[in-house]
Formats: sequence, C-alpha cells, structure tokens
Amino acid sequence: MYLAMNRFTVLPENAAAFEELWLNRESHLKETEGFVSFHMLKGPEEEGTILYASHTIWESEAQFRAWTTSDAFRAAHARAGQTRKLHEGAPRFEGFRTIHQIEAV
Repeated sequence: MYLAMNRFTVLPENAAAFEELWLNRESHLKETEGFVSFHMLKGPEEEGTILYASHTIWESEAQFRAWTTSDAFRAAHARAGQTRKLHEGAPRFEGFRTIHQIEAV
C-alpha cells in the first residue's frame, strides 16, 4: 500500500471556496488502476490558517506514479491554474509506503 498526501495551508476567509472546489472537482480516480480511496481532510486552525490534506491510498507506489503521468491526471488537474489560488504557498507532498498494517476484521 502507498499513501500519497498533499498538505494545504488555507486562510479562514478562503476555506469555504477551497472546500467547494474540492467537493465539485472531477478526480478521475475511480477509473485508475491501483486506486483504493481518497479523502480530503480538514485539520486544525492555528496561527490564522487552516490545515487541509488530500489523502489517496494506492495498491502500490508504482501505480500512484503511473497515475501522475496519465491522461486522467492531466484531466483532473487541467483547471488548476484557472481558479483563484485559495491556499498559501505550494502544497506540500508527502508519500508513505506501508511497513506494517492492522485491519479490522
């Protein structure tokens, strides 16, 4: 399993528009080989900003990397530069490989 996460720092006045953008975007993930799940997470508000994280789980890192070079990826991100920038700075990417897993039965 591979977890890919982007962290975003958002000003409170942009939070509603940021959430709306994510709730209504076409992700094209469901049709992608190796995709398991997606979550958009809202974290704490600290020092005048709100932390958000987009979180995808993949069967393998190779399948995640293949998605990042696919037509589906390009289609999902095609309008990224056309919308008003709602987060501070660049998103921070973090990728994690599973070394141990426990699941509910």
